Amino acid sequence: MGSNHQGLPPNDMAARNDVDFMRLALEAAREGADAGEVPVGAVLVQGDAVLAVTANRPIAAHDPTAHAEIEALRAGGRTLESYRLGGTTLYVTLEPCVMCASAIVHARVDRLVFGAWDAKAGAAGSTIDVFSMPHMNHRVDVFGGVLMAECGQLLESFFSARRKGETVGRR
Repeated sequence: MGSNHQGLPPNDMAARNDVDFMRLALEAAREGADAGEVPVGAVLVQGDAVLAVTANRPIAAHDPTAHAEIEALRAGGRTLESYRLGGTTLYVTLEPCVMCASAIVHARVDRLVFGAWDAKAGAAGSTIDVFSMPHMNHRVDVFGGVLMAECGQLLESFFSARRKGETVGRR
């Protein structure tokens, strides 16, 4: 298994599924924004079965590790009754950070599909590429840029409102 950082799905059927699952992740991200969290959503699937739909929760959970990806991995682990999540694909609206990328590798997720690139903290090629580090014990197929404009716009709107001092979400 290798990495593909060009946003090119392996086939047309996967492209349709990737878009559908990313739209579900975007819905979760919007719900997170409504709750005052940074709008990042994640969906963990195995085949066509959705194991988890999550959003960022660090503020609500008082937990700096409660990123959408970590929440999805935790929920998936509970559903599968295993800390190994082989055979799964994780969809996330934003390129994972180093913490999340490492957790994805250690959970043995087969495939990662993300939307927007994160030039400040992305760990799938923007600032560092955890997934291509030669000593990692698992390889994850990585596809970036699915619904990139929509994912990026959601984040941009959220942070623009926050900079203007507008209330974002319900809090």
